[in-house]
Amino acid sequence: MSVSFSDIEAAAGRLAGHAARTPLIESPALNDRLGRRVLIKPETLQRVGAFKFRGAYNRLSQLSAEEAKGGVVAFSSGNHAQGVALAARLLGMPALIVMPADAPAVKVEATRGYGAEIKLYDRLTEDREVIAAQIAAERGAVIVPAFDDPHVIAGQGTVGLEIVAQARELGATLSTLIAPVGGGGLMAGTSLAVKTLSPQTAVVGVEPEGFDDTLRSLQKGERIVTKPATRSLCDALESPAPGLLTFPILQKTVADIAVVTDAEVAEAMRYAFSTLKLVVEPGGSVGLAALLAGKVKDYGEGATALVLSGGNVDSELFAKVLRKEL
Repeated sequence: MSVSFSDIEAAAGRLAGHAARTPLIESPALNDRLGRRVLIKPETLQRVGAFKFRGAYNRLSQLSAEEAKGGVVAFSSGNHAQGVALAARLLGMPALIVMPADAPAVKVEATRGYGAEIKLYDRLTEDREVIAAQIAAERGAVIVPAFDDPHVIAGQGTVGLEIVAQARELGATLSTLIAPVGGGGLMAGTSLAVKTLSPQTAVVGVEPEGFDDTLRSLQKGERIVTKPATRSLCDALESPAPGLLTFPILQKTVADIAVVTDAEVAEAMRYAFSTLKLVVEPGGSVGLAALLAGKVKDYGEGATALVLSGGNVDSELFAKVLRKEL
């Protein structure tokens, strides 16, 4: 099933009054440092602290009454978990989230706080998809994928709708859009919206080093599954491959993919905190990291839109980043 621009517009209607219309803000200090105008979309200020609420609510709000009775099951290291948990609570249905035992504590606690049941698993020895499928079968629940679902992609695409509208309100034309890429739900939806409304805008994705599966896939022209030997600071972006639904969209819309190191991500988190006065999690910081490291080329006159996708960072990890202990 494909995703169309009209699907994103419909999602915006469903999300109205439920998801926050996060602002598009500007930092003179950042503009001066980079020598370009950057318009920042802080999805850190979205409900649950990340863009994931958009896709989750759009998906759950379309379940039938019968489906809602059985509830939903999702698997996630954090932000999708919280988005599904809150959406389920608002829509009055049960939710169970399969989460890795080593997920950031702040994300586990928040997910439980939104009322979801949590099933922890060992990411090295167990398969979260198998666990989720077994639970869904037992309970008659609906599985809500983190990114490879047309309704989830459409919900995330409302980020792009807002960016273009808000840029126009500021009198800005967009030369570039930069956003993180994990499984590709945010980038697929957002780039589809932006390229429909502003075809001249170049879309640039950013991945963490060692998890550049989307870059490799785009270079080869087919989905590549990576098998990283190490972990990334960006726990939210550790997808081994772009999605079956997201990849064809990325092939049509993305101009380039930048790859950033953990050190560059940590520096971006420190810059966001000290200069932008924003708390941004590692995965949410990759776009800023790419800009600060000079890894995004200039695509012409106009403003650069930057998505900071989430702010759910464990306090101990954040403290270590600020103290430069990582």
